[in-house]
Amino acid sequence: MTEKWLVGVDLGGTTTKLAFINTDGEILYKWEIPTDNCEKGKNITKHIAESIELQLAKLDKKIEMMTGIGMGAPGPVNYEAGMLYNTPNLAWEDNYPLKDMMERQTLLPTVIENDANCAALGEMWKGAGEGYNNLVCVTLGTGVGGGVIANGEIIQGVMGAAGEIGHVTSIPNGGAPCNCGKTGCLETIASATGIVRIVTEKFTNGNLQSGKLLNTFQREGKITAKDVFDCARTGDAAALAVVEEVAFHLGMALANIANTLNPDKIIIGGGVSRAGDILVNKVEEYFGKYAFPRVKKSTEISVATLGNDAGVIGAAWLAKNRNR
Repeated sequence: MTEKWLVGVDLGGTTTKLAFINTDGEILYKWEIPTDNCEKGKNITKHIAESIELQLAKLDKKIEMMTGIGMGAPGPVNYEAGMLYNTPNLAWEDNYPLKDMMERQTLLPTVIENDANCAALGEMWKGAGEGYNNLVCVTLGTGVGGGVIANGEIIQGVMGAAGEIGHVTSIPNGGAPCNCGKTGCLETIASATGIVRIVTEKFTNGNLQSGKLLNTFQREGKITAKDVFDCARTGDAAALAVVEEVAFHLGMALANIANTLNPDKIIIGGGVSRAGDILVNKVEEYFGKYAFPRVKKSTEISVATLGNDAGVIGAAWLAKNRNR
C-alpha cells in the first residue's frame, strides 16, 4: 500500500513555510518560499501550488499520494466558507476565499485555520503538548498569538477569533496603542516589539542612566528583545526591571485564562520564549500568585519544542483529521 502524505502550509506575511508530512506527523521534506504580496496578493496561492508541484517532481512523487492540504493563515477565519475575514499583512481584500483558491490551484482538498491555532495543534500532536488534550498555547514573537485546545479540539469561536491572547487588556484606560485598534493589549508588552518599546521609552524618558543595557543601545544604536534578556542574565538592573514588567503582565494574563479554562498545560513559544528560564521562571512566579489554587496546582507551564515547524505540523494535523 502506498504511503499517503499530507501537505502543511504556514502562510506568513513575508515567508511561507511548506512541508510534506506523513500521517504519523513526521516531516519528510520541508522548504520555504517568499510570500508575494504584490498586486493585492493575487499570486500567493498560485506560487504555493507551483511550489508543491515542483517539489513533488524533484522527489519523483505523484500528486495522487497527497491526502490534502492544511494551511495556517494570519487573522480570523470564516470556517464554514474557508475565507479569511481580513489579512492586512497579505494585501488581500476582506473575506478572501482562500480555501476555494487553494483547491482550484492545487486540486487538493484544503482546510484553513488561523496560524496560531495551527501552532497549538502542532505542539499538541508532536510537541510539548503531546499526550495532553487541554492546552493553552501562547506565541511570543513580533506580536502575541494564542491557541486554545479543549478535549483535543481547537476552540475557534463564533467569528473565528477565539484564542486572541495577545489582545487581552493588560493596562485598562491607557497603555500603548496596539495594531488591533485597542490600547494596553498584552501584545504591546510581551511581544518582542513590546519589549523594545518599553526599553526605548525608558531611554527616552531618561529612566536609564547607566548599565549594560544602556551601553548596548548606545553602541548599536538600537536594542532587541534578545539584548534585554542577555543583559538581564548578567544582572543588569534595567534589563531585570523590564523582564519583571513583562513577566508580571504575562503571568497575570495566563493565570486569568487558566482560571477560566483549567488546562493541563500552558505552552509558551515564539522567539521571545528562547529567553528561557530568566523569563519563564518569573512568569511562573506571577502565574502562581494570580491563579486559583486548584488551577495553580494542576497547570504546568512549558516551553514549546517544535520551533518554526509547529505551524506546518499543526496544519498537517488538520488535513489528516478534516473529515472527523
